[in-house]
Amino acid sequence: MELFDAIRQRHTTNGAFVDKPVSVEDKRRLLEMAARAPSHFNSQPWRFIVVEDAARRSQIGRIAGESMRRLIEEGTFWQQYKRYFRFTPEEASATNDGILIDNMPAVLKPFVKQLFTERGERMMNALQVPRVLANDARKLVERSPLLLGITLTRNEYRPGELSALYSLVSLGAVVQTIWLTATSLGMGMQFVSTPQEIPENWATISRMLGVPDDHELMLLFRLGYTDASIKRPTIDWTSPQRKSLAELVFQEEWGNGLDG
Repeated sequence: MELFDAIRQRHTTNGAFVDKPVSVEDKRRLLEMAARAPSHFNSQPWRFIVVEDAARRSQIGRIAGESMRRLIEEGTFWQQYKRYFRFTPEEASATNDGILIDNMPAVLKPFVKQLFTERGERMMNALQVPRVLANDARKLVERSPLLLGITLTRNEYRPGELSALYSLVSLGAVVQTIWLTATSLGMGMQFVSTPQEIPENWATISRMLGVPDDHELMLLFRLGYTDASIKRPTIDWTSPQRKSLAELVFQEEWGNGLDG
């Protein structure tokens, strides 16, 4: 796949992957390309933890599902991220950002407008939405053929210092490199983010992966081969919309339109 095509086709895979292991060749390709990412003074502050063992994936899946249930039940997820949710194509087109929730059970649709109110949260809980989302999250993680943890060394990642910024810039380059490589190999990728919202759950996963004290677990992803025919999750979203260059880019100084 051409680089530009991979960039345009890259997206978050919300649904399940094909039920087959990632080949040794593709796994090595992903990691070799990741290791080519740039870093400050070639410090290469990242390390990778590959998880393929079914029992370990199942453990992490249970933590991801429980984290999702708790975040939804307590309302913290909706309140923290409500500015990103769009429920109609018109809302998505008006901002060209956020996520469009375009797939949900019909029984939930009448309550969408009340989602961010106390009454709406109570209704969602009564309809077992947290448990539905938790079950989906658990299955997606535990059935993903490959999980990938990425750490940063604390020698470079020192919050409050420029070294931390440089480390995060290089981490972003690593993630984009992995994502584009995965796309070119017919694979999908998604953050396993809900455990990170609950510090004790994230610490449990870090211990489970044996991350040493001189490193910090920064990110966890799930990866696998994609197939458009696989059924979407019970509640799902898309995010293809992008802001125009006229809105994003300035020429010479803030406020000047881009030339050409």
